[in-house]
Amino acid sequence: MPALCYAKTAVPVVSAPSRCWGRRSWWAGGLSAVLLLSACGKTDAPGAGSPAARAMPQPEVGVVTVALRDVGLVTELPGRLEASRVAQVRARAAGILQKRLFREGSDVKAGQALFTIDAAPYAAALQSAQAQLARAQANLAQASALAERYQPLVAANAVSQQEYANAVAAQKQAAADVAAGKAAVQTASINLNYASVTSPISGRIGRALVTEGALVGQGEATQLAVVQQINPVYVNFTQSAAEVMKLRRALEAGQFKKASGGDAASVRVVLDDGSEYALPGKLLFSDLTVDATTGQVTLRAEVPNPKGELLPGLYVRVRLEQAQVSDAFTLPQQAVTRTQQGDKVTVVAADGTLSPRMVKVGAARNNQWVVLDGLKAGEQVMVDGFQKLQMLPPGTPVKAVPWQAPGSAAPVPQTAPAPAAAPASGPAPAASSPAATASAAQQ
Repeated sequence: MPALCYAKTAVPVVSAPSRCWGRRSWWAGGLSAVLLLSACGKTDAPGAGSPAARAMPQPEVGVVTVALRDVGLVTELPGRLEASRVAQVRARAAGILQKRLFREGSDVKAGQALFTIDAAPYAAALQSAQAQLARAQANLAQASALAERYQPLVAANAVSQQEYANAVAAQKQAAADVAAGKAAVQTASINLNYASVTSPISGRIGRALVTEGALVGQGEATQLAVVQQINPVYVNFTQSAAEVMKLRRALEAGQFKKASGGDAASVRVVLDDGSEYALPGKLLFSDLTVDATTGQVTLRAEVPNPKGELLPGLYVRVRLEQAQVSDAFTLPQQAVTRTQQGDKVTVVAADGTLSPRMVKVGAARNNQWVVLDGLKAGEQVMVDGFQKLQMLPPGTPVKAVPWQAPGSAAPVPQTAPAPAAAPASGPAPAASSPAATASAAQQ
């Protein structure tokens, strides 16, 4: 009976497995399949030490190809605009201001009438002076006639010498009165002309400082307006004495040649908004003395201003093209590394190898360094990609690509995602989800 019970118990275990045993069998089968697929994948993939794994693409670095050219040395300095000529319009005749004859802020010509002062008193003074002159001229005529009449009589002893001398003296006194009368007439005429206030120079006039009806010129020459000549306009700026002396020594030694081919250096004006004024100017002079407090030398440039765009008092920056260097290179500033030994660049050879190079750097121009020595024409200098090399072993060759400044480089096209790989052969393996397998086992 026990044996029969054992057989009955053993038969169901073999022929009809329980639900729990079926799940354990599924987990064991699934794990075996995963291990088998993993083993197949490792067998098909190339090893880490295979040549395919070692053939990695060369990192790309941005380079510029240097070429010899004449480079102008440019220094940018702060400056302030100033009118080339400034004249204060003042009343030289006393009286009531009757009329303003100009539009404020307009351009005026030299001699143009600007104000009118009451001229009646000056016209009367002129008439009085003219009358005094007429009286003096009449007295002169009478005295001259008397002297001429006495001249033959004194020879005949008809009149005394004293009477003749008195007649001649009266003639000279009358002539002097005529001269004084003429001067008085001229003075009265000038004062009458002062009643019409004119512009002393050609330029742009500002606002009127007085209004009609005001009493001007009483005790002092009242200022009425200001005229400024702004074509051309001056730019006053300063430069350190050390830089000026360095430039002069270089010019005397023949290391540089003058920028514009003449005695005057070229000057460009940069406005407050960063834009460059269209017309170039020229350097007029440099001060012969150095400011003891600042160590600066005052410079002045003349800039044409036909449209009146540059206004006196405006703050600007001056780009002074002082001289130019022959047979020099220019490099972006990020390509040059400053060390304790000097300035260094990285040269990229044709085979992609990198080599550091010490160079001699001069002045800066438009965010670029002027390289005077240390490079040869046609060499490629690394500008971008330094961070990539920090993660690679030394001596790793690179691929040189032309470098473009930010903002001018063409946009890099986006790479499309790679399509999913198709199965090598046969149907795709069934889903190995435990829930799906368990559901199938239950069915």
